[in-house]
Amino acid sequence: MQRIFTLLLVLLLISPAGFGQKKKKKKDKDAPAAEAPKKKNDSPFKPYSEIVTKDAITDEGLFTTHKVKDNYYFEISDSLMEREILVISRISGTVENLNFGGAGMKARGQQVIRWQRKDNQLLLRSVSHNSVASEETPIYQSVRNNNFEPVIATFDIKALSKDSAAYVIDVADLFTSDVEMIGALNDNQRKQFQVRGVDKKRSLIMSWKSFPLNTEVRHILTYNAGNPPANGNTGTLSIEMNQSMVLLPKKPMTPRLYDERVGFFSVSQIDYGLDEQKATQRRYITRWRLEPSDLEAYKRGELVEPKKQIVYYIDPATPTKWRPYIKQGIEDWQKAFEAAGFKNAIIAKDPPTKEEDPDWSPEDVRYSVVRYTANPIQNAQGPHVHDPRSGEIIESDIIWYHNVMNLLRNWYFVQTAAVNEKARKVKFDDAVMGDLIRFVSAHEVGHTLGFPHNMGGSYSYPVDSLRSPSFTARMGTAPSIMDYARFNYVAQPGDNAALYPQIGVYDKWAVKWGYTYFPETTDPDSEEATLDGWVKEHSGDQMYWYGRQTFNPVDPRAQTEDLGNDAMLSSSYGVANLKRIVPNLIEWTTTEGKNYDDLNEIYGQVIGQWNRYNGHVRNNIGGLYETFKTADQDGAVYEFVPKEKQKRAMTWLQENTFATPTWMLERDIIDRIEGVGSVERISNAQENTLNQVLDPARLERMFENEAMNGSDAYTPIEMMSDLRNGIWSELRSGSTIDIYRRNLQRAYIARMHYLMTEEPSGRFGGSVDMEKSDIRPLVRAELKTLRTQVRNGLNRTTDRLSRYHLEDAIERIDMILDPNN
Repeated sequence: MQRIFTLLLVLLLISPAGFGQKKKKKKDKDAPAAEAPKKKNDSPFKPYSEIVTKDAITDEGLFTTHKVKDNYYFEISDSLMEREILVISRISGTVENLNFGGAGMKARGQQVIRWQRKDNQLLLRSVSHNSVASEETPIYQSVRNNNFEPVIATFDIKALSKDSAAYVIDVADLFTSDVEMIGALNDNQRKQFQVRGVDKKRSLIMSWKSFPLNTEVRHILTYNAGNPPANGNTGTLSIEMNQSMVLLPKKPMTPRLYDERVGFFSVSQIDYGLDEQKATQRRYITRWRLEPSDLEAYKRGELVEPKKQIVYYIDPATPTKWRPYIKQGIEDWQKAFEAAGFKNAIIAKDPPTKEEDPDWSPEDVRYSVVRYTANPIQNAQGPHVHDPRSGEIIESDIIWYHNVMNLLRNWYFVQTAAVNEKARKVKFDDAVMGDLIRFVSAHEVGHTLGFPHNMGGSYSYPVDSLRSPSFTARMGTAPSIMDYARFNYVAQPGDNAALYPQIGVYDKWAVKWGYTYFPETTDPDSEEATLDGWVKEHSGDQMYWYGRQTFNPVDPRAQTEDLGNDAMLSSSYGVANLKRIVPNLIEWTTTEGKNYDDLNEIYGQVIGQWNRYNGHVRNNIGGLYETFKTADQDGAVYEFVPKEKQKRAMTWLQENTFATPTWMLERDIIDRIEGVGSVERISNAQENTLNQVLDPARLERMFENEAMNGSDAYTPIEMMSDLRNGIWSELRSGSTIDIYRRNLQRAYIARMHYLMTEEPSGRFGGSVDMEKSDIRPLVRAELKTLRTQVRNGLNRTTDRLSRYHLEDAIERIDMILDPNN
């Protein structure tokens, strides 16, 4: 009993109401209520709802975009971390004199970025594919370490998405600051326009839109500029940019190795992972991913549709009457793709209406579009966006300038009006213009398929074949529409030859080479032998030769705007047609009640066409054939143009270029278009040809030809003698030297002075060390010979102005030979 009592006492003492418990104070009725204890938040980020509020304007896509009042956010999924994303920076709003091409032009080459998370930030890093190695090779880590990816920008993570699977960052500064990677101006433009930097207060995001595979941002960059290209009194240059951010495939397409004997655009890499005893460069062609929808039928040789067609949509802004012709130009390539085993591989469509697809947009990277641009530029462009890892073409937007029609009118007029009544007017019938548009459409689409210009195509046709109705109807003006083989200026009245280029033999073969699908291929090396064999099958057949474009042609077979395999013969036909056109220009270009603007423009085009013929011929002098081959193919890669052909070129220039082109000096025309200027027009063209003949690089090639081939070469001494005797032919006869010839002869002396005193560097690459070259000794000897001839010629001429001119020529020569006297 005592033990029970003691236990009860202990329990009483330790009960809540007992042992050591203080009494509660009486609650003050005015005291604030005690707050509930807060739940501890360890996150360094703000709640999602505080950043992306109910006021947010949201667009879901590759990056989900949020505009919250004046704040701009990207919400980037964690799954996109380390993924490679292509950035294409285009100018969407431009000003006069900024660049050639206007809106739609790339301001930068395409670039690759990746997002990385580092603690509480996202890093934006630039990725290069210039140096690569397989991740499975030991050298891979060294390649990464020696090609460290620069950090372009860092962004604080503002919030996590509701499911914590995405990061919200503020990107306004990226698009309103002077970020070089996506800027509008290159270094030369910054210097030219005296740019001092971007004014952030006047730079802003205009709009953005997200799609499943890309996000598009349009923004204005305003630069402080001391010498802006337009609106000079403002000190301001504002440019609207469009940034396209495109997700690249996780697994790149199997690439196809580039072959310099076949014309394709390409991407280059140094692959350190190859089993080679050097750093080996690999080049892959750019092409669309075409895979057969029915592989077994494809293997049997049947034509099948690809799993995914190449589809081009026509911009709704395109005038209705021209849409069918642009579509025809696109689908003309279907025949070429049949050579690779595909039918209906490329198609053209009108875009869906808003009712049919309210989400369709030409900015969506899933759609390729022929963009119709209201711009005075006389051109069209066919760029493409490609994966730099494999060369896979992802998308293309052709830029079609409205004023390309004026360019087509001018070409067609001056090249065919002599034989073609439909071209004898300044506004063509719609059907004629439509066919011209179709031609340009096909050419530009060719670029978007991966094909560069093939300037060697037209050389494969014998000149006289271009006068044949049956040959030209079957073959067009060249075997490749990617040549600049415009319209048939060789055809003469009565020939009835076809006048248009078309997709030809070479184009079909190039599509076969680049787009044939090899089912068993897992790497580019396994198909190389087959592709090499296809090239060799046509070795020696000029129609399958690819003549690469250069901007100062050394190989006269690969020139722009030329036709046929003999420039002297084809240019003679061309000049004959110009001589037929000029007397009719007033009748064919004027309309009652209108001025002479069209006459002035077309007359200028005639002179320009004559100047093109001069260039086609000129480049045979000192020319060098370039025919790429592999080591198991016979014959030289480089061969000089035969001597006979070079001498014929010089004779042609003396008769058609340096002799005064009196056929062009129609008083009835000149009196209607200008008070003065005809002398300068002709002199400029003649001087340009003369300076190009006396190009130091050309002379150096001729010296090398002589060193290699001796008397079989057209030597520099022989060429300079022929040139001097032709340009100064009046010295032998004592005849009057007209103003055009006087100007030409003074231009000759000026060029010789240049060769004696200047240290030229090649405009398009390469230079000549004039101090070590034989050029100056040769020029000095020529000037001495000329001085003697001029002195003798003074005794023969009776025309006063001709005598003054020759006396002045002697003084000029003396100043060059003895400048200190």
